[in-house]
Amino acid sequence: MKIQEADAKSLLLAQGLPVPGWEVARTATEARAAAERALAAGAEQVVIKAQVLVGGRGKAGGVKLASSADEAEAVAGRILGMDIKDITVRKVLVAAAADIVKEYYLSAVLDRSARRILLMGSAEGGVEIEQVAVATPEAITYQHADPYLGLLDHQARRLAFAMDLGPHWKAGVAIAKGLVRTMQAHDADLVEINPLAVVREGGAGSGDGSGERLVCLDAKVTLDDSALARHPELEALRDPDEEDPTDQLAREAGISFIKLDGTIGCMVNGAGLAMTTMDLVKRAGGEPANFLDIGGGARADKVAAAMRLILADPKVDAILVNIFGGITRGDEVARGLIEARSLQERDVPMVVRIVGTNFEEAARLLQEAAFETAGSLDEAAAKAVAASGGAAA
Repeated sequence: MKIQEADAKSLLLAQGLPVPGWEVARTATEARAAAERALAAGAEQVVIKAQVLVGGRGKAGGVKLASSADEAEAVAGRILGMDIKDITVRKVLVAAAADIVKEYYLSAVLDRSARRILLMGSAEGGVEIEQVAVATPEAITYQHADPYLGLLDHQARRLAFAMDLGPHWKAGVAIAKGLVRTMQAHDADLVEINPLAVVREGGAGSGDGSGERLVCLDAKVTLDDSALARHPELEALRDPDEEDPTDQLAREAGISFIKLDGTIGCMVNGAGLAMTTMDLVKRAGGEPANFLDIGGGARADKVAAAMRLILADPKVDAILVNIFGGITRGDEVARGLIEARSLQERDVPMVVRIVGTNFEEAARLLQEAAFETAGSLDEAAAKAVAASGGAAA
């Protein structure tokens, strides 16, 4: 689950990380009031940033500076309602513009292969880390946090020195350790600061004594949906305005669903069986349109919901249903399929293979309803590809 920049900053702030103040505005009038407060507090300019869950906001015109409350209101009025990568901007972040001296990159990400949190840092901040990795991979430094002890002091210092933080290395150590705490506290997959910046502040004696301070200017956090049961308060950070309607329906129905680019919709119970089904569709010459796992014990209403998810993709021109009945009852799945077909708005050919618990009753129900069935998965995949207009291998 991706969360907006302002919410991500709140999570960092709760872990004691240095994050400059901000306000969120949903109207140009609110943005004007926020700008007035920032300017009255001594800011020379304010920054207005579109709050959308995509990158490239600046290039798209979603990040602008303003020197007065009037200008801030006008800028916010132009940003609110604009589309950035097909997402409509409905709110903006307003903050005092930073006097940036130097930008860095720092992130903590879940490294599944190492089963540890991986810290990545670079002195080349303010750009996408993927570009740095391609152009100058040696500019990125890596440290794995200990799975039990977190990021150790000597690891954080090594990271800070490699990033060439200079006199700000102590602040860099504290921030790096704070990213790991944020990851662990909220079961996050990613906590990214880009840029992590040295900014010039008015009062001498702040930060390292030079009037400069290392702060988290931007924040990106991705939470593990599977862990939200442990953090019910984080569900409120989900932005329904930017959630794909299909993803929302899948989440509400308790269905694991990932949309792909093919034409053959797949409905399967069990992640491993779903992957196998997709592989056999590919081997038969077709392209799967989705990964869909209805889970164990799926009843008719869940099957009907899964069918609606598949048919919501206009590219789907054939459907393959592959059910192995253990906890899941084959006859319940069959009833769900019959109900779903009676309600579907367009006629799409469907091939069904059901084995296991109550498969005899399922076969009888499907035969009476005139469904195309298959005895093996290879046969089902071949029939689905043929129905889709492909050439089965």
